[in-house]
Amino acid sequence: MKHLLALVLLPFSLALAAEPPSAVVQFPELAAMVDRTEEFRQQILDNSGTLLLEAGVHRITGTLEFALAGKGTAVVRPAGGPVTLIMDGAGAAIRIVGSHEGTASPTSFQPATWNERMPIVEGIEIVGNHPEADGIELVRTFEAVLSKVAVRWCRTGIRLFERNRNVTISDVNLYENRGIGLFLDDVNLHQINIGNSHISYNRGGGIVVRDGNVRNLHVTGCDIESNMPGDDTPTTTANILLDLSGSTDDKTRSIAEVAITGCTIQHSSNYSGKDFDVLAPGGANIRLLGKALQPIDSVTITGNVLSDTELNIDLHTCTDITVTGNNFFAPNPDNLHITNCQRIIVNGNTFNPREFERPGRVVFDGCQDCILSNNTFRALLAEDGAVVVKSSTRMSLTDNILTESTSGLRIEESSHVIVKNWIVSLTTPPADGVWIKSDEASKGIVESGNLMAE
Repeated sequence: MKHLLALVLLPFSLALAAEPPSAVVQFPELAAMVDRTEEFRQQILDNSGTLLLEAGVHRITGTLEFALAGKGTAVVRPAGGPVTLIMDGAGAAIRIVGSHEGTASPTSFQPATWNERMPIVEGIEIVGNHPEADGIELVRTFEAVLSKVAVRWCRTGIRLFERNRNVTISDVNLYENRGIGLFLDDVNLHQINIGNSHISYNRGGGIVVRDGNVRNLHVTGCDIESNMPGDDTPTTTANILLDLSGSTDDKTRSIAEVAITGCTIQHSSNYSGKDFDVLAPGGANIRLLGKALQPIDSVTITGNVLSDTELNIDLHTCTDITVTGNNFFAPNPDNLHITNCQRIIVNGNTFNPREFERPGRVVFDGCQDCILSNNTFRALLAEDGAVVVKSSTRMSLTDNILTESTSGLRIEESSHVIVKNWIVSLTTPPADGVWIKSDEASKGIVESGNLMAE
């Protein structure tokens, strides 16, 4: 009710800010532009799947579809100079439909599929001017390459569904779309590389993988930020969201073998200004939602800078995840929640709120066989434990440094926990010198080599 009331009381201009602007804001002559949909469709037919667009701004009202079966591959690029397509109708501006039904193995290919290899879309901008306008869709393609493409003010920037293999998405800008930036929508997809791209201000999430059968997903060297509501609308989305929670009884839908490396992933929460108490409550930078039948597994999160969301990383029902060498700052309120997970390694990270005052907790809840080691924790202001372990077993918490923080380690209803070689300096040292709090229900807690410093 609080959030609903806040939205009702918003100034009109701020309420509109939740939706991308109409393209007429940028192109006031839009209503007088010729609809070039049929002309471009004919060019695709006449040129065997090649569409070379002359420089300028072009209005279309329907999908430009490339049906590859029996016709070869597709190429969409400028003939010379910058090109903007305004999608002034429902559906994808560009849809490429292949016929590949196999895997990535050469033995699974039908001979005709080789002729459909490597459809390319490059060097164009797509701007939406319809509530149901989308950017690009890929269906049953092999070796598709999307490069130097910008999509904004659409519903979905890029959507992959049904089945695709060996996709490359690089140097793209997916900006201020009302839904998801890059959407892997219940797709059977192995081998996809996403690199060197800006994915920002997409209200429904930045990179979202929902259900499907996804393997070998690489996200590298990207700037991914503010992909959630820009107001105080509650959300469960994230800058990167891998989600199996909608298919709890289906083992065929699974996500594994993912690398998220070398990215800046951040916003929005702290910079609310005078209009909101907090932006995008419930949002996260990286959120993995597995299921008991098929946990999300084999994910590496390495070398990223993560900041300014309600949770920096949120892991539910996952196995074999490494979180290594990342910088965490400015959570609002917490850094890392790990729930119902097994074999999670959190190693060699820095946790520091920097200019903000934040609880910044790291919480393991219902976990087994996890390691928290060689991290630095600074200025975490949680009153009830900067690091919390509850309802967990076989946990190794070693060789960490915790300084300038309000509280230490709290263990609840857990067993077989080793706490070893910590250096701890709290803002108000406890009178009894005890910085590890464990309840009577916890058994097998082993402490050794720890130092409580002044």
